[in-house]
Amino acid sequence: MSEIRVAARYAKSLLELAKEQGIVEQVNQDMLLFAETCERNRPLALALKSPVIRHQQKLAILRATFEKRVSPTTFSIFNIITQKNREVILYAIAKEFHRQYNEYKNIQLAQVTTTFPLDEAMRTQFKQIVHQKTGKIAELEEKVDPQLIGGFVLRVGDWQIDESLRSRLLSLKYKFMQN
Repeated sequence: MSEIRVAARYAKSLLELAKEQGIVEQVNQDMLLFAETCERNRPLALALKSPVIRHQQKLAILRATFEKRVSPTTFSIFNIITQKNREVILYAIAKEFHRQYNEYKNIQLAQVTTTFPLDEAMRTQFKQIVHQKTGKIAELEEKVDPQLIGGFVLRVGDWQIDESLRSRLLSLKYKFMQN
């Protein structure tokens, strides 16, 4: 079975358990913490994927790193995954859990790329655009790209609004090339 399907099943089970216990928000924060830690700490991510490191050692690493920082419910999934020798998919479970959490809470992930950091008023405008388009609450992922020259690019799912000067200049360039 593919890693994504297995991760989706574990994430779904964890979400259902968190709903029953009334700690969905806490478990989501825990999974975000785990994913962020793996992204920032390459040795941890490599240790979890390593076939050389024994499973009990991986559990000891997880225990030392996360046991006091996450809820007992979240740590129990780490324990279960380690007992089943599937530490490789922990990161995928964390990402999938957040995706399922967003679906459960009616949240839409949107990526905004601008030439400068957004202020609160601009964030609100982008969130309103996403809400009008999808009917969901927007969770913005902000990126700064000076190559846009000006304007913005907003990506939500499979649609994109590109109001950047770079794209307008490229469009003009192609029109001039055709003439």
